[in-house]
Amino acid sequence: MVNLVEAQKPLLHFLIKWAGLRQHTVDVDGAGTVLTFWVPKDKVGALAKHYDVYIPDLLFFGGSTTPSADRSPAFQAECLAAALGKLGVDECTVVGFSYGGMVAFKMAESRPDLVRSLVVSGSVVAMTDSISDTTLERIGVRSSAELLLPESVKGLKALLSIAAHRRLWFPERLHRDFLEVMFANRKQREELLEGLVVSNKDATVPVLPQKILLLWGHNDNIFNLELAKAMKEQLGEKTMLESIDKAGHLVHLERPCVYNQHLMEFLAYATAEASKE
Repeated sequence: MVNLVEAQKPLLHFLIKWAGLRQHTVDVDGAGTVLTFWVPKDKVGALAKHYDVYIPDLLFFGGSTTPSADRSPAFQAECLAAALGKLGVDECTVVGFSYGGMVAFKMAESRPDLVRSLVVSGSVVAMTDSISDTTLERIGVRSSAELLLPESVKGLKALLSIAAHRRLWFPERLHRDFLEVMFANRKQREELLEGLVVSNKDATVPVLPQKILLLWGHNDNIFNLELAKAMKEQLGEKTMLESIDKAGHLVHLERPCVYNQHLMEFLAYATAEASKE
C-alpha cells in the first residue's frame, strides 16, 4: 500500500525547486558528518528574490548524519557553521523554530562573526531543568520524547492538539503514514532531546550582540508567550518580540502569511542596519 505522506515528497521537492532552491550535500569534517541543504539556484520565491536562502537538515533529520556521539545543540551549531563556511557563507541571518531555535541561539553565541541577526520562534535559549519540568507538567507528559516522538496515532494526535491552536483533522490512515515517515532515527532523536536539558546552576543567558526577533504564536502551549516575554527581558534591548494571534507552537504553519510578513520586515530592517555599520 502506498504511504500517502511519502508520496507527497516528490511534489514538495518540486515546489522547493520551483521556489529557486536545489539540494546539496556538504561533507562537514571528512569523518562522516554530513549535512544536507537546500541552497540557492534561482531568484524565484518570495524570500529568494531578495536573499540567498539556505535550508539545512539538522543532524538526524533528512539526510544529515554523523558518527559523533555528541548530541548537544552546540555540536549541531558547530557543524552548521562549518557547513555554511564550506558553502561560502560569511554572514547570515539565522531563522530557527523550536529545536532549531536552540541551535540558532548556540550559533549566535559561538559565531557572532557569522550570525548577523536572529529570528526565533517557539524556543528557548537553553532548556533548563526548571523549564523542562514546568513545561512537561503543564502539558501532562512524563518526558519530551513521549510528547515529541509519538509511537501511536493517539500520541500523534495529542502532539498536534498541543502544538496547534486550531484543531487539525486528518484521516486515521494519514496519521499512520505520518508516523512511519516522519519519526526516523528515533534513537538518535531521543538522544538529541536528552542532550538539550542543562541544570539550572549551569545555565546562563549569553550576551548576544545580534539583533533578535522573537516571533511567537500568541497561543503557544509548549513555550508560552510569558516565557517569550521573560526571555526578551533577559536578552536585552536589541531583542524584539512580536506575537501572532490565533496561532500556537506551529505559528509558521498556522499563520504563514502573517509570519512571512513579520519575517520580511525584520530582514529588511536588519539588512538596512547592517549597511550602516
